Amino acid sequence: MSHAPNRRVLRLLTLGIIFHVVFIASVFDCYFTSPVVHGMTRHGSNPGESKRLVLIVGDGLRADLLFTPNGFPHVESSPTVVAPYLRSIAEKRGAYGVSHTRVPTESRPGHVAIIGGMYEDVSAVTKGWKTNPVDFDSVFNQSSHTFSFGSPDILPMFARGATPGKVRSWSYDEEAEDFTKDATTLDTWVLDQLRTLFQNASEDAILNSSLREDKVIFFLHLLGLDTTGHSYRPHSKEYMNNIQVVDNIVRDTEKLFLQFYGDEETSFVFTADHGMSKIGNHGDGDPDNTRTPLVVWGKGVRGPVPDSTPPSHDNYSRPWELEHLLRRDVLQADVTPLMASLIGIDWPANSVGVLPDVDPTRVGFLAPRGGEAALARSALINAQVLLEHYRVKHELKVAHTLFYKPYIALEAIGDSGIPARIQKIAIIERLIGEAQWNEARQHSVELIHSCLEGLRYLETYDRFLIRTIVVVAYIGWAAYSSISVVPASDVLPASSFSRKIVDAISVLTFVGSEVVFWIQKSPWTFYIYVIFPCYFWREFCVRGAPAIRQVMSQSSFSYRQQCSQGMLVVVALQSMVAAYTHRSIWSVGFVIIGVLWPCLTWPSSVLSQNWRLALQWSLSSLVTGIFPLLAVDKQESLPTIMSGGVVMLFMGAMYTWVSGRCPGRDDRKTSALVQKMALIVVTMIVITSSVLSLQGKNGLPAPNQIAAWIILVIASIFPFVSKVQHPSATSKIMSFFMAFSVCFVALSISVEGLFYSAFTYNLLLWIEVEAAIRKPVSANGPASNAYRFQADDIRIALFFLFFVQVAFFGTGNVASISSFYLEPVYRLVPVFNPFLMAALLIFKIIAPYVILSVAFATLNARLQLPPFSLFLVALTLTDGMTMTFFLNVTDTGSWLEIGQSISFFCITSLLLVWSAGICAAGEYLMAGVLIPLKQSVDRPKVD
Repeated sequence: MSHAPNRRVLRLLTLGIIFHVVFIASVFDCYFTSPVVHGMTRHGSNPGESKRLVLIVGDGLRADLLFTPNGFPHVESSPTVVAPYLRSIAEKRGAYGVSHTRVPTESRPGHVAIIGGMYEDVSAVTKGWKTNPVDFDSVFNQSSHTFSFGSPDILPMFARGATPGKVRSWSYDEEAEDFTKDATTLDTWVLDQLRTLFQNASEDAILNSSLREDKVIFFLHLLGLDTTGHSYRPHSKEYMNNIQVVDNIVRDTEKLFLQFYGDEETSFVFTADHGMSKIGNHGDGDPDNTRTPLVVWGKGVRGPVPDSTPPSHDNYSRPWELEHLLRRDVLQADVTPLMASLIGIDWPANSVGVLPDVDPTRVGFLAPRGGEAALARSALINAQVLLEHYRVKHELKVAHTLFYKPYIALEAIGDSGIPARIQKIAIIERLIGEAQWNEARQHSVELIHSCLEGLRYLETYDRFLIRTIVVVAYIGWAAYSSISVVPASDVLPASSFSRKIVDAISVLTFVGSEVVFWIQKSPWTFYIYVIFPCYFWREFCVRGAPAIRQVMSQSSFSYRQQCSQGMLVVVALQSMVAAYTHRSIWSVGFVIIGVLWPCLTWPSSVLSQNWRLALQWSLSSLVTGIFPLLAVDKQESLPTIMSGGVVMLFMGAMYTWVSGRCPGRDDRKTSALVQKMALIVVTMIVITSSVLSLQGKNGLPAPNQIAAWIILVIASIFPFVSKVQHPSATSKIMSFFMAFSVCFVALSISVEGLFYSAFTYNLLLWIEVEAAIRKPVSANGPASNAYRFQADDIRIALFFLFFVQVAFFGTGNVASISSFYLEPVYRLVPVFNPFLMAALLIFKIIAPYVILSVAFATLNARLQLPPFSLFLVALTLTDGMTMTFFLNVTDTGSWLEIGQSISFFCITSLLLVWSAGICAAGEYLMAGVLIPLKQSVDRPKVD
């Protein structure tokens, strides 16, 4: 029998992969669209309060660890105040608070919010970290000159996007971002370059003239904290020391400006692009990632203010011991209008920030020379900037949207025939002309809120349409893929008349949708989205519906039983959805499949004949189910890593011993396994040396790095190129298990190796269990290419989906991909290289799926089913989870909720796409050893 999937299956798998990959983009079209538009009229600030501004960004700095006294209790001899200079500014001459960031809490979107005043759509983080030219305005572009110093990952973003020659940058080499070395040198380098710049100005008249112009911005990007936090975590002594270095840099920077300019006409802003979770990562909505410090001082800044009633402090900031002073919080984009107001430049055209001083009931940051009048005019400017945003987007909708419904609060036509937005501006201008400053500010605040709500109305205008398309498409995919469970011979086409009606409806729906999208100038992705539901439903109505009805009518299950089974499927899928936020549900799942399922559903004869197998299956499931219960936050544990290596060696030794006692022993196979075991031992030795060296802050020895790479590459490719003939499926599976064991020694931080071992053993037992409780489809002869659906196939498909999820999240945090630790990567890549580091983490993720793929392919063969037959059943079920996650995505609420909702949808979509790939890979990888299983008459015995 041919092992390759037939054309029907291959076409289905290919189409399914394309469909799911394409529809991942739908979450961004629906919930997160780019806010960038062009054509707005610029609005300038009042005359600047200062001549120049210094922006200092401590990349990856948490607010609590900067402000809290005794914030590092576990660090020996830690100072009471870790940043005395910045704290003294907050207490005596500046303003402080928390700058709240949005997800993704990455460097690019964080800096865009600070410097551009806008929040990039979430998908923008996929554009990379480095030299991406930006297509939005920024305070740098509105300055007379900007001098920036710091990381090559950040500075080019703004230099290349600005007016040529306006932004000058000095960056260190990428090789300097070595995670195994002292990252504070990156920060001191920035200070040295600033000092050199001022020194050069004494000999360069042009440079000196540029530096002494008004409206100049200096940007100091301090990457050390981010690098140190990744390497040692934010509660470490190293992170504490780096905060002290940053504090000294702030002090020395202010001294340099005072010495060079000889005046006090400089404003200073200190903040961070994102925080750092306690495991040393960022990217998601963890509150420690979204709360960053903000300290503002210098010319034009209102100094300390006694706290108000109600108090501005909460449980988060009370440990700072600053309760006597007002905590002034902002959203991250609000920093942009604050900086623009301080030096009197035009606000960036794309800014959606709100100047903290516009609200007359709130104490802001500015102490303008113009007093209340200047604040009222700043509030008007803020409203005008946002109204320009709204106007441009509104006019685009009017021009291209059929049956457009305008936002009433701004577009209502009064008796004068003038839109409300224009009338509101006229009222504010009249109040300013009458010197009614507070009233003007209050009206400006109301208009600002209306503008922000109007912008949201326009940005979400198409949401219902996209949701409808997505839901219809996913349900259509489930209907279309259900045809695959019906033998091709049973798929009878509809009558000619019915087919013509269906074709006509499909064509009209497709063409009508495309015309509407063209008129509305919708994104190009809309044109693609609508293709899929039209095709899926057309195929189901023409070919699938009659066949599905026939299969259901011939089923031995009653209608009530079919409904009950359907409800169980829904419960199972929604339980897996809930497990993304409640990890213990995965453990409950192992109890159900490992204990309750055998005890409650197995026939007594099967249970009595296979009690040893049932006992092993139960114990294995319970052991594997322990891992989702373990704490997500892990510390690097060399003994635990080595324990995983020992268990993997034990499994390899036991299999070698058992297979060596079997008749027909193959010495070449035994030799290959011994060689892999030797590689594991060598890896354990090398990694032990590397971990001790890195923990001792001695860097990564070059021989260790070279050896680790060589061993990892050799072990990983060995099972794919080896010509050893495996006598059984288990032999081939163990070959892959031992090969990827090297990966789990080299790249584990704690219990991952133990989980990998338990997971593999559980899968091997699953094959035996399914073969024991179910007779092959063709018990009286060779397996047939024609797959006949059985009700029990749904259970097996659900088991498969369960293992797909557990393989990914068995030891990780289901809330975010950021739960994957970076410490193990430093054993191979000590210098910052995001793509290579990500590749290693992905490789570690893939390893359990290789085992799952070959195990699932073996299970198909043991049950004498055609390739992919069980997976085809899973295809009809999987998008129950995907659709649920899509509808649950939110762009409001806490940043944690937003980040989780995005992660959930993307992860489950990719996992389901991935499951199709691993099934194909499993059939390919096991081709040689599965043919005998498929051709056997009696159920074979796997050693």
